[in-house]
Amino acid sequence: MTDGMRVGIATDHGGFCLKGELASHLRAAGYEVVDFGAYVENPDDDYPDYVIPLSEALAAGQIERGVALCGSGVGAAVCANKVAGIRAALIHDNFSARQGVEDDHINIICLGGRTVGPSVAWDLVHTFLGAEPSRAGRHLRRLAKVASLEHQVKKNEHRARG
Repeated sequence: MTDGMRVGIATDHGGFCLKGELASHLRAAGYEVVDFGAYVENPDDDYPDYVIPLSEALAAGQIERGVALCGSGVGAAVCANKVAGIRAALIHDNFSARQGVEDDHINIICLGGRTVGPSVAWDLVHTFLGAEPSRAGRHLRRLAKVASLEHQVKKNEHRARG
């Protein structure tokens, strides 16, 4: 189900090599890849510098799904989820890659460049991108509850600024 889907990818030094391999696989499979960096391997770079622009682009509708990498994938997931409208998850298995999209409407898959090899990573990304969000009432009800948390946080931030 590629149909030219725009997929963003981002990493710091911890996932730099894996990003290159995944980007090649994505292009070969017919996806349009938007690379948010890093563009050179620099051991002093920071994943938020790449994952936040990826997340903001996804939230703005400029890309359709995202792949965020760092050494473990944990920091990338934490960082991505700070952007309203993003549902990122650290994924290590195909069930979660598929179910995360179907039931929880995740839109960014997070992987660790130091924890998963390129073949497994590609298999997980391929599963993630092939999954479709469910429109079942129980899932939409749960997602509405999560979305209401984002709105509550925004209200609290606005009040705090006075």
